Amino acid sequence: MIGEEDTAKQRFLILHDYGMGGSWWWVRARSAREVLETFAEVEVIEAPEVIGRAAGWNLEESDVDAPTMPAGLDDLRAKRQAHRHLPGFGALADRTVVYLRRRWDGDDGVDPADYLMEIGSDGRRLRQVELTENGDVLKSGPDDWPFNPPVVDLFDPELKDLEISREEFEAAWHRARKDDRDL
Repeated sequence: MIGEEDTAKQRFLILHDYGMGGSWWWVRARSAREVLETFAEVEVIEAPEVIGRAAGWNLEESDVDAPTMPAGLDDLRAKRQAHRHLPGFGALADRTVVYLRRRWDGDDGVDPADYLMEIGSDGRRLRQVELTENGDVLKSGPDDWPFNPPVVDLFDPELKDLEISREEFEAAWHRARKDDRDL
């Protein structure tokens, strides 16, 4: 946002995708980057066909500099403000691909496992390796997932400590077998 103060604002369509649905808003900002630096866990929608459809949705509109935000968007701004001054804030944001290792402790009826994820610049998984507690190494990709919402916010300062190398991910990917548990 440095040097953007004099840039004219434009209207951006943004989405907070929570997997089985999402919340949508129009936000006036100087750039898409400013939107992402201001609100946690959102994506700026650039697809013309989606923007065209959204024009008829009667969505709430706000300005990135407004003192108050619509419900839902206010919480995402507060979350981003809490992140902003932490070490690691935005450290992964400008990457095309990021590799992460996340631990899942078995919530929601899913067995505990470590997940190695290849993440695109939009926060969505490209490929994933699950390291189960019983020693199985399972791989999956977008064709295997019924939904693929963003799973990470690349500005999140906690992600820096979860980063692994491409080599570590690829080694696990090559030794993994196709995840066929749901077939």
